[in-house]
Amino acid sequence: MVSLVPCLHCGPRPKEEFTIKGAALARPVADAGIDAWFDYVYLRDNPRGAYEEYWHHTSGCRRWLVVARDTVTHEIAACRDAACVEKTVDRQGASA
Repeated sequence: MVSLVPCLHCGPRPKEEFTIKGAALARPVADAGIDAWFDYVYLRDNPRGAYEEYWHHTSGCRRWLVVARDTVTHEIAACRDAACVEKTVDRQGASA
C-alpha cells in the first residue's frame, strides 16, 4: 500500500518523495538562554500517537511542510506549509 502525503502545492504524493527532518517545535527567541537552545537542538520526546514533524518535499515542489501523523499507525492526519501557519490540508486533500 502506498502512503500518500497531501502536499498543498503538488496534491497527494508518495511519501518516498519527502525527507523527514524532525519534530516541528517552537523555536526559542534569539536571546533565549543556553539551556533553552540546548533543549531545542538536542532533546526530543519520543511520543506514542499524534506528532507534528517537518517534512521537505525533496522530489517535488521543494517546500517545507508540517505533517501531523500518528507515530503508531503512521497515518497522516493533516499537512500544512511550514511558512504559512493558517492553511492546513487533511489527508483527503480538503483545505481547513
